[in-house]
Amino acid sequence: MNSSIKNAISKVPEVTLVFWLIKIIATTLGETGGDALSMSLGLGYLISSVVFGILFLLFAYAQIRARKFHPFLYWGTIIATTTLGTTLADFADRSLGIGYAGGSSLLLALLIASLVIWHRVIGSIAVEDIQTPKAEMFYWVTIMFSQTLGTALGDWSADTAALGYLGAALVFGGLLILISLAHLWTHISKTALFWAAFVLTRPLGAVLGDYLDKPITHGGLELSRYSASAVLLGLILFLIWVFPSRAAKKSH
Repeated sequence: MNSSIKNAISKVPEVTLVFWLIKIIATTLGETGGDALSMSLGLGYLISSVVFGILFLLFAYAQIRARKFHPFLYWGTIIATTTLGTTLADFADRSLGIGYAGGSSLLLALLIASLVIWHRVIGSIAVEDIQTPKAEMFYWVTIMFSQTLGTALGDWSADTAALGYLGAALVFGGLLILISLAHLWTHISKTALFWAAFVLTRPLGAVLGDYLDKPITHGGLELSRYSASAVLLGLILFLIWVFPSRAAKKSH
């Protein structure tokens, strides 16, 4: 490895408990925010996806061009991926008519392909090794696929599998607890567990977001999507301010 890569600065945060808490809130915001644009404003899934797609490209460009880690920029990019993931998944599942199973299968294939290509080109998909612009590009593309896949999985579990929003939240929350236990007590690859948890936080956030804003007759609380999104965004900003995060460091 050349010296420039060795001395590169990571622009992604350390993976801590606060990281996962903000990630879950961000994915919940992605659901309420995405639905606010596509449903409440009536722009539809396609136009909303274009709007959020442009927003994601702007944030990702700024994130990759940045010279150091900026927590607000990083989490702004995460929020952009999760709002885009919401409208893209809804467009694929509903507007294209391929259904939750078809959409989830397609997105899972894209996610796996992204990880495989990333590993072959860079040699590692570990968070602490994301220290070059090329690695960052793979990172954000992979996150984009994972967020979209998570939305489709959340909708499938709550609707098609008839678990309901709270039932689906318990399932995905339980799976995340199992991954946490595996991280503590097994020798399973930490990188594999990270990406599994990263994917699962998205459907958890999706069903929590749906629970907040869907009609009471459908098992939701029917809260305002705008108000819910504003509260969630405020909570994210509060956590970033109160618990400053540091850039991830290589473990060796």
